[in-house]
Amino acid sequence: MKKTARPVHFLMAEDDPEDQILVRDAFAEARIANSLDIVANGEELLDFLKKRGDYVRAQRPDVILMDLNMPRMDGREALSALKADPELKAIPVIILTGRGQPVTRQLAEASGATAYLTKPFSPSQLLAEAREAIGPGDPPVPPTSNPVR
Repeated sequence: MKKTARPVHFLMAEDDPEDQILVRDAFAEARIANSLDIVANGEELLDFLKKRGDYVRAQRPDVILMDLNMPRMDGREALSALKADPELKAIPVIILTGRGQPVTRQLAEASGATAYLTKPFSPSQLLAEAREAIGPGDPPVPPTSNPVR
């Protein structure tokens, strides 16, 4: 019996509405089956992941897409908190940032980031990193005709 791929659940921590649209459009253009929730900063990211406040019914993401420069709690702080939590540290994190300096990339990867993309990036780059982060034994990022919600 052929196993049906389930949609991948993405959580994006990004405060810039234009970058949020860029990712939604990349997913829609590639026609991948997924759900995408968006929070605006690191505090909201951790609330979502720990199901606090407005996020008590939040679905645990398969992959986190995270900007480094956000208000209230930036991506570096959020990544450190996430990777220090035994229940959350296994979730792959793809950094999406406008900072392309090698030292920034090295710090993010040393803190546990799975991948690092510098803005602007192509939809194909984002999808390739998502597939790589999910890995062969995890939920695939399958093509579909359903757009991102």
